[in-house]
Amino acid sequence: MLARFTGPRQRASATGTAIACPRIPPVDWTAAAPNLQRYRPPEGEPVPVLSRLFAALICAGCAVTGPAALAAAATASPAPSATATPAAAPAGSPARSGSACVPPGVWADGAGKPAEPVPTLRRIAEAPAVLLGERHDQAEHHRWQLHTLAALHALNPDIAVGLEMLPRRVQPVLDRWSAGELTEAEFLKASEWRTLWGFDPQLYLPILHFARMNRLPVVALNVERKLISRTARDGWAAIPKAEREGVGDPAPATDEYRDRLDKAMAAHGPGERPAAQGLQRFVEAQTVWDRAMAERIADTRRDTGRMVVAILGQGHVEWRGGVPHQLQALGMADPVVLLPWDGERDCADLDGRIADAVFGLAPPEEAAEPPKPRLGVMLEPAGDGVRIASVSDRSVAAAAGLTAGDLVTEAAGKAVRSVSDLTSAVQRQAPGTWLPLTVRRGGDRVELLAKFPAE
Repeated sequence: MLARFTGPRQRASATGTAIACPRIPPVDWTAAAPNLQRYRPPEGEPVPVLSRLFAALICAGCAVTGPAALAAAATASPAPSATATPAAAPAGSPARSGSACVPPGVWADGAGKPAEPVPTLRRIAEAPAVLLGERHDQAEHHRWQLHTLAALHALNPDIAVGLEMLPRRVQPVLDRWSAGELTEAEFLKASEWRTLWGFDPQLYLPILHFARMNRLPVVALNVERKLISRTARDGWAAIPKAEREGVGDPAPATDEYRDRLDKAMAAHGPGERPAAQGLQRFVEAQTVWDRAMAERIADTRRDTGRMVVAILGQGHVEWRGGVPHQLQALGMADPVVLLPWDGERDCADLDGRIADAVFGLAPPEEAAEPPKPRLGVMLEPAGDGVRIASVSDRSVAAAAGLTAGDLVTEAAGKAVRSVSDLTSAVQRQAPGTWLPLTVRRGGDRVELLAKFPAE
């Protein structure tokens, strides 16, 4: 697929005609900017099973279908580097024992076959959209995204950066950030980052600073979480068009995408698996979510002519069944999917279709400081407390018995009136301590203890 991106880039004019842009001269960014490799930045109420599954999708992801190939850039050996890398596996197959499938620092195609980085990135830089997957809480994934964004920008400066993290309504805030009109603190407050997203902003700020430094547009791809939750609860057809935030009807999920979501539900055990209607609405909510982000990517490409580099959870892009599938339905035939590849991931996933290219990562380092305490929930403001939108599996919140839909009214005996009240109470907790929580569940008052692990 990538071999087709070889001609001059086309940019739409104000009259709608295509204007051929001159090709950017080839840039050996690895030689011109070696420090890119070394830079490390600082560290409604759906039913409970659907909420837990959406939390799992937020942190890890489901995946689906579609061919992905990088044969034109693949070679029999890894790219040369100043330090030795493990010997490549036999041609066409990744190493499967005694070493990572994809060695750290190596680009490979979707089957794990090493690929030369410079020709690979040159081809990718001609694509209309590049989707960079991530696990939201993994710092190394965000470092890889930053380095890849910088490499693509060196080859094609006409870039817009898309973020899953924020809904469309905060676009004016992102515009002010890109224009250099807001400080970090002002941006985080105006964008409601801690309420709307919740993951540590330090994971994303280096990417945001790169965009602002280069005056790149940053695009809010998402919609309000309550729209997705409402779809999972009531179905898309039950939501009036005026309340859909401008999102169109999604393309039907592929059979493989549906199967993967069904397996994700099955993993929660037979007692928690919803009926067929619940599965249908869960799949429908996921496709609406994918469609919303695909529309923003496609609109940005059409309106600006820029390549859109989107920062997304890997569950939305793997096997091309989520956002890539919706982009194809919108007429964008060749979005490129790139993934970071953790050493502990199952080599069998490298089936040639999971992504167009992957980049090998080393095991994560031990943090210099202990991580900040986290409940492991997504929160929504409510008039008389803070509502739990979803609970991550194996989190402090899950162990405490918090469930989606709970309304937190007190933490450590103090009233909780805003998201910041609860997050501040959590962040004050020392390792090994307990945080008493009072929640309203239905018409009942429930007392819970959140037990934070010792160091």
